[in-house]
Amino acid sequence: MAKIEIYTSPYCGYCARAKRLLDSKKAAYTEVDVSSDNELRDKMILRAGGRRTVPQIFIDGKHVGGSDDLQALDATGGLDPLLGN
Repeated sequence: MAKIEIYTSPYCGYCARAKRLLDSKKAAYTEVDVSSDNELRDKMILRAGGRRTVPQIFIDGKHVGGSDDLQALDATGGLDPLLGN
């Protein structure tokens, strides 16, 4: 089973979209709310190679990007293998 981490903030439509896709795949994930914690946000930015927007998604420690990147990965058939499906 893949270890999935998703950095989010409340009221983020892109975050909700990414979580819906992961939920549809029955993928368990850890959600990290960075909205009120600058230390967590800085960690996310560092891990994401400077990307500051949420969501930022990591699968087994590998940065896959944001919501659009996750959707594109799924559209090309690349998401299921990462999830172990």
